[in-house]
Amino acid sequence: MANRSYLYSADSMPDEAGIPQRVRCVSEHNWDVPLAHKLLAGRGTTIVPSMIWNPPIGIAADYADGAALLRDLLHVVGKGLEDDAEFAECVARTTGHLEKQQAKHFVLETGEIVSMTDDDPVASVRRLVSEDIPAAVAGAEAAIAGRNDDWLASVRADWQRHFASFYSEVLYFSFPA
Repeated sequence: MANRSYLYSADSMPDEAGIPQRVRCVSEHNWDVPLAHKLLAGRGTTIVPSMIWNPPIGIAADYADGAALLRDLLHVVGKGLEDDAEFAECVARTTGHLEKQQAKHFVLETGEIVSMTDDDPVASVRRLVSEDIPAAVAGAEAAIAGRNDDWLASVRADWQRHFASFYSEVLYFSFPA
């Protein structure tokens, strides 16, 4: 079994009282927290109780703003990959699923990823929220504005690793409707 990052949507954030009433499955990605998950969780980012694990290692963010950021970056990446049918299919699948699973918040669960090292999972999630996600957002914003060509070229060269996650209504960890 692969360790994965899991992305969900919900109309409220998880809190000490429990998980949101309706949690929708968005995406999972093997062995990493991909750039797409970081960008989707990149606006209004906050640490919340996990819906899956005991430590407070969940990450919640604004759905609409995160989805807009990813769509804008995918558009810019696509300009350099205009004849790539596989990328176009990935974008259509991703954006279509994001529209279908829309809610107020994204909830990113990275417990399996942060537990792959001997580092403290809580500290790893804090670092993800304070350093990794903001760096990904800054890189994407600069690329969208036309000021980060080298970063954009590296993303284009390895777009599958960044964007080709598994998008589905059912993930390994799913929640009852």
